[in-house]
Amino acid sequence: MLTRKGKYGLKALVHLAHLPPGTLAFVSDIAVSNNIPKKFLDAILGELRNAGFVQSRKGKVGGYRLARPATEIKIGHVIRVLDGPLAPFPCASRTQYQRCDDCDEATCQVRHMMLEVRTAIAAVLDSRSLADMRDATNDDVLLELKQQA
Repeated sequence: MLTRKGKYGLKALVHLAHLPPGTLAFVSDIAVSNNIPKKFLDAILGELRNAGFVQSRKGKVGGYRLARPATEIKIGHVIRVLDGPLAPFPCASRTQYQRCDDCDEATCQVRHMMLEVRTAIAAVLDSRSLADMRDATNDDVLLELKQQA
């Protein structure tokens, strides 16, 4: 499940993706525009900077900007950095696999279903860029859901 940290991180990145390339945004402006607690956003942006998604500059003319084009930032990578593995259970994780103590992995139906869930989540999040997210409209999402039904 996406945590508030992941949600706020994505909202901040989308905010930055709407700016002209190279334009800096103050943390306070991002926080107010997206209804994110500033102190929490400071920590999130620090993690995003360390992971190479954003760049920062200190001082009066400082702020944050994307470190690379929005088309090159995959949503799945951002979520893994902020929230960890995409799998609902550690035994279904590709990046942080942990064996369960209470089941036989070869016959565990729950694990098999969660492997399928993890694969589906990764397929969506790893195929979408920050630019896709920035440019999507609610109509696009609703149309896609109707087509899948």
